[in-house]
Amino acid sequence: MKIHMFSEKDIDQIQSRGSSVENTKQQIDNFKSGFPFLPLTEAAIPNKGIFVLNDEEVESYVDFFQDKVKTGIKLLKFVPASGAASRMFKALFEAKEELGNGVEGEKVMAKNPALQQFYAQLDNFAFANNLKETLQNNNKEINALNLLHYLLTEDGLNYGNLPKGLLKFHNYEEGAKTPFEEHLTEGVLYARDEDNNVNLHFTVSKEHQEGFEQLFAKVKTALEQKHGVNFNLSFSQQKASTDTIAVDMNNEPFRNDDGSLLFRPGGHGALIQNLNDLDSDILFIKNIDNVVPDKFKEATTTYKKALAGVLLKYQERIFYYQKQFTEKGPTALSSAFLAEASNFLENSLCNVPPENQYYTEKESLYYYLKEKYNRPVRVCGMVKNEGEPGGGPFWAVNPDKTISLQVVESSQVDMESPQQTSILKNATHFNPVDLVCGIRNYKGEKYDLLEFTDPETGFISVKSKDGKSLKALELPGLWNGAMSNWITLFVEVPIETFNPVKTVNDLLREKHQ
Repeated sequence: MKIHMFSEKDIDQIQSRGSSVENTKQQIDNFKSGFPFLPLTEAAIPNKGIFVLNDEEVESYVDFFQDKVKTGIKLLKFVPASGAASRMFKALFEAKEELGNGVEGEKVMAKNPALQQFYAQLDNFAFANNLKETLQNNNKEINALNLLHYLLTEDGLNYGNLPKGLLKFHNYEEGAKTPFEEHLTEGVLYARDEDNNVNLHFTVSKEHQEGFEQLFAKVKTALEQKHGVNFNLSFSQQKASTDTIAVDMNNEPFRNDDGSLLFRPGGHGALIQNLNDLDSDILFIKNIDNVVPDKFKEATTTYKKALAGVLLKYQERIFYYQKQFTEKGPTALSSAFLAEASNFLENSLCNVPPENQYYTEKESLYYYLKEKYNRPVRVCGMVKNEGEPGGGPFWAVNPDKTISLQVVESSQVDMESPQQTSILKNATHFNPVDLVCGIRNYKGEKYDLLEFTDPETGFISVKSKDGKSLKALELPGLWNGAMSNWITLFVEVPIETFNPVKTVNDLLREKHQ
């Protein structure tokens, strides 16, 4: 038996991963057809797609959130933490290889500014003492090659192979802390419920979960006593069923040396499955590496609460319309009510209908509005663009011809279109991955989040394995296509809430010292 170039052995392999032959076939078809670009209509800018809150409004939304917490709403903080730290050390890996091949240290330093900065400011890293102790214990002198070897490999700290969440980022009097520990503290500051529970969920890789669990066991009691809370911590891994098949450059299934099919992780968009397994009234999402020491946490805490307040405030009105549309039929609702709901959807929730939508008969408008209101909601913080890479906030045309707010990556834009690239360049803000989500309807029932993705927003990239080129497929990104059909609001947040660590030397920035 053979289906679309798959043998029985292939089919067994596909099904044993929890995937389906039909889904895998669709992935191969996606490689052949490619993905359509996402048509942009304009950049979302302040007061046209991005709310800018003044100090009074921030305070009001924070108060509103805190009052809601007192009513017993359930809070959960979700942190994607499976990413390996290897990319943080790219320049150091390159330097280590050259030094290992006998190139003189001075020459390597001269052409590697990252190594120069790392070496000159070594003592300012939170892991410096650990690294020096490791060299001392191995009777090694402090030179560039030894530092890099014992920093990056399993002979020493093994930072080149660990996830970012377990690296020492920040110095404190009581000792250095990892991003994982910083997120625990953040959870206390804005995700503590009325009963002093702090619920956190980390997505991690299978091989590193034990490391997170061991660290949590080590710090749990002291943190709980210090803050008067109870931590409820859970972990999950990206599901094998979300891995995507790789193909060769002719779009035929790429095979390993043993003849088996090659599957690759589907990117962070696969985490919509993990998110879908969770339930909460409010869900905070933030990347593992975007953390600061306690002395700089105030802005982050304030704005996370404010974003949650915005979500809850708008949700009150959304729930009102959901209830009306769900419990009353098209004949029971007046034309004035439909006009009011249409106005709020378009002008407050930033969802513009196809041109003819308002001119259809009353029943069609009713079903259109009912569908558009009955969706999960996300409020996304947006930061003024100061040259950091990342997706941005735009108005874009959806598959159903509506126009709404979307977080868009440059790879989704037709770069050969002068009109589209012009819109791209007009962006004033970018996405720091600072989300607050509402995933229940007005009855408190959780949505099936998999029903609100746009499968047409995946990414194709060229990779290699064993010296052979291949094409890899990433699923729609978690905050791009995986949340494409959510009600979306953008709110400006201050730049000081965004402090990612993309390279090791980012830890030398003021906000990490």
